[in-house]
Amino acid sequence: MDERIKIYGEKMKKSYNNMLEEFGTIRAGRANPNVLKKIQVDYYGTPTPLQQVGNITVPEPRILQIQPWETSMIKAVEKAINMADVGINPTNDGKVIRLVFPELTEERRKDLVKDIKKKGEAAKVAVRNIRRDANDFLKKLGKSDEVSEDVIKDLEDEIQKETDKQIKEIEKAVEEKSKEILTV
Repeated sequence: MDERIKIYGEKMKKSYNNMLEEFGTIRAGRANPNVLKKIQVDYYGTPTPLQQVGNITVPEPRILQIQPWETSMIKAVEKAINMADVGINPTNDGKVIRLVFPELTEERRKDLVKDIKKKGEAAKVAVRNIRRDANDFLKKLGKSDEVSEDVIKDLEDEIQKETDKQIKEIEKAVEEKSKEILTV
């Protein structure tokens, strides 16, 4: 990809990767540590990512287990999980916290698939906006008389190809995640 438009291709990839990160936080009826990724625990007055205050394991397909490095942190971790509204109530035995993921109902699965499609659509819109920005940049570049019309046309084609590629990737990811959610 041409250096002048490389930044736009990278931005499109970031939009795609951001969507994949969001997909990781969607519960699929299985325990997935990514659900806890955005949770911050009050660690002696400092908001700290949950992964940095304890060990997160998946002992069974539908159970997440969090073992804080310090047992005094159990209440703070439990509070942070409740505040994050993950949709699961944590239980603790004084040493570890367990999150038991319930089986998803058919209706909940369909709602999650709608949410996935919405996130996919938002990612496509972001990619198209980046394409628009790139094309605006190329128009300005063309008016500066430093670059020929043919070169501008080639760069526009390159941007369009990258846009098409990213949109295809997004659609594929939405399809895969939807299938994963709907699989009982």
